[in-house]
Amino acid sequence: MPELIARTATSDYQVLIQQGALGRLGEVTAANCRGRMAVVVTDDQVAPLYLKQTCAALRSSGFTCASLVLPAGEKIKTMEYLSQLFSFFHEQGLSRIDPVIALGGGVIGDLAGFAAATYLRGVPLIQVPTTLLAQVDSSIGGKTAVDLPQGKNLVGAFYQPRAVVMDPILLHTLPRRRMSDGLAEVIKYGLIADLELLQQVEQKTFDLEWVVTRCVNIKTHVVTQDEKDSGERMLLNFGHTIGHALEKVTGYTGYSHGEAVAVGMVTAAEMGERLGLTQSGTAKRVRSLLSQYQLPLKAEVAFADLASAVHSDKKRLGGLIHFIFLRQAGEAFIQPIEPEKLEQALREVWAHG
Repeated sequence: MPELIARTATSDYQVLIQQGALGRLGEVTAANCRGRMAVVVTDDQVAPLYLKQTCAALRSSGFTCASLVLPAGEKIKTMEYLSQLFSFFHEQGLSRIDPVIALGGGVIGDLAGFAAATYLRGVPLIQVPTTLLAQVDSSIGGKTAVDLPQGKNLVGAFYQPRAVVMDPILLHTLPRRRMSDGLAEVIKYGLIADLELLQQVEQKTFDLEWVVTRCVNIKTHVVTQDEKDSGERMLLNFGHTIGHALEKVTGYTGYSHGEAVAVGMVTAAEMGERLGLTQSGTAKRVRSLLSQYQLPLKAEVAFADLASAVHSDKKRLGGLIHFIFLRQAGEAFIQPIEPEKLEQALREVWAHG
């Protein structure tokens, strides 16, 4: 079974992808952390399914286990909930060598990861992603953050985990919408860098473990080249500038992350064609593919609100927005573009739905 190593400038760490890997969590944690008191952070949807098994795996390797169960959803990625985690860590006597276990999807990974990065100036972090989106994308690479009213992921840190434990069996309990959510990120990987992956998803001939491994290989390669998101790693943000703006405008409740990114990918492909940057017909292929997995292609939000949110994107550098376009399916590139020019292209696409 795949056991990959993610290599970065600051650390190398194990990524275990294996059926039944959750049962090896204690073994992996013990191999990567000196402390023997673990705090598991999870949410109220994951806890009834996997918290007991998680703590049992940790205890089998000599850990004491405390757990904090938070409400599910993007609404917990706030400074208030971050402070709640800090208080819980203190109450449990968490030391600098004791691990935080992030058991959940991308929201838990982001929040618990940022808490681990900043409590006592950094405690060990083990990511245990339970959604397809988190397994193929957010648990790898060390991005941790919380949201502000002004935008998504505006306060955070690059903080690599000590290990990532991925068990594809956990995906079997995902509802259809959450599975489609993750497939939006899988499709993103295919569109930016992997035609074979894209074709497998189009033909619905893929195996989930193969998909996860394929995406993790791409992500670890990119992170190795660019840990701090200043160059090649920006390609992984295809669809995200508009996706994050859409999430913000709808108060993080109208669309899931994958759904918002799906709209963002279609829009970016159509904008690229209008600007003469993207091969004609690419947007049609993107729309067709996303439709197969019941992902949205457009959103009913006011253009002015969306444009305002796009202007606050983190990828705005030196007065330019570093926007990700496709040259064609399987190949993406970074295009620094004036906000006004980007807004005009977005306006034309948005007006035509």
